[in-house]
Amino acid sequence: MDTIAAIATGSAVSAIGIVRVSGPETLKIIDAAFFPSDGRPMSAHADRKLVYGELRSAAGEPLDYCLCTVSRAPRSYTGEDTAELQCHGSPVVLAEALRRLFALGARQALAGEFTKRAFLNGRMDLCQAEAVVDIIDAETPLAAANAAGQLAGAVTRRTDAVYDFLTDMAAHFAAVLDYPDEDLEPFELESYSALLDGAIASLAALEASFSAGRVLREGLPAVLLGRPNAGKSSLMNALLGWERAIVTDIPGTTRDTLEEKLLLGGVLLRLTDTAGLREAEGVVERLGVERTRAALASAELVLAVFDGSEPLRAEDMEVIEAARGAKKAIALVNKGDLEQRLSPEELPDFFARRLSVSAREPATLAALAGALRELYPLPDAPAGEILTNARQAEAVRRALDSLRAARAAVADGAPPDAVLTEAEEAQRALGELNGRSVSDDVTERIFSRFCVGK
Repeated sequence: MDTIAAIATGSAVSAIGIVRVSGPETLKIIDAAFFPSDGRPMSAHADRKLVYGELRSAAGEPLDYCLCTVSRAPRSYTGEDTAELQCHGSPVVLAEALRRLFALGARQALAGEFTKRAFLNGRMDLCQAEAVVDIIDAETPLAAANAAGQLAGAVTRRTDAVYDFLTDMAAHFAAVLDYPDEDLEPFELESYSALLDGAIASLAALEASFSAGRVLREGLPAVLLGRPNAGKSSLMNALLGWERAIVTDIPGTTRDTLEEKLLLGGVLLRLTDTAGLREAEGVVERLGVERTRAALASAELVLAVFDGSEPLRAEDMEVIEAARGAKKAIALVNKGDLEQRLSPEELPDFFARRLSVSAREPATLAALAGALRELYPLPDAPAGEILTNARQAEAVRRALDSLRAARAAVADGAPPDAVLTEAEEAQRALGELNGRSVSDDVTERIFSRFCVGK
């Protein structure tokens, strides 16, 4: 295994920038580049202790006065000898530090290579490794807390309990089969029924969390839909708290889709403001309406906006029909600050909620926040036990299918080997979940999501 190095803090100017090194030549390389102020080489200092000193170029000139720390194998992030240089956060200084490390024998780390080495060296399992990038990508406090729980091993603890139970069941059967003359407890499938039920319930709760977990991690694709001048852009600006969209009294001001993320009612929305649904006049309007329909097709929530100061028009009926095909839809009767000629109760009851709001009175939007909280609740599960990863959810689903088949076989009085075959399939799926038995191409795909330096 060669020695790798990378800038771990990005390329922007900052107060502190970190350059990370890992591999068998780490201590040799760091001793040649960094010179502690106490005169002792860095390799003579204790692990995980910050040491002040001078980072020097090949010519012996100072590149920076900074801090360094080392962690020796196996008690390091990667399980190898590692070092970190904590420099001043100038991109030029960091680039020169990296160039010096390369000259001393390190090579540029690939995306995710530090965490991949941690996985390969047994410092973390695959679920924990995926949680690292989820923490980096987290856009809400809840998403960060859940990812931190997964990094601490929450998913692994739950699935390992099931894996270990299946191992014990298979071992019991094998022992009775191989040693018939020993005084062993008889292998009776019925005695494992309650444990199978418990394992099924545990995995079922984990699988059921994925729907909400995906929203927690990725956000909910939502679209503001309505006829021109219903107030969609004004609502978008009110929800965001700043003027993202241009607003005028001229119908059709919005010609393109605008997407922003916001946290409302504890739900991360990927909210798209669209051009109004209408008969398009000209190329630009036609493109705008086409993009509206494309956004509608990919949305999981439609916020249908109606002008409460006017009665329903034919264009509003088109909005209603478009919203009818959505997974979920909320009707927003806008312009509640004006004299009302449209009541929310006049709209069809397929809408999950029918609310009266006003973009000019932000307090009225609290009802929308409450509706989102009710329609998209998080599972009642500890932080870390909400699945947010499609690969993990699919592995849990396959394990669950096999366990249910095993339980059905027990109920039907099937022979033990038929039940244990399903149990082995469940174990195989759980092994893929945490990386016990995962293919190289899956591993490569997982770590390609990471940034360089992590």
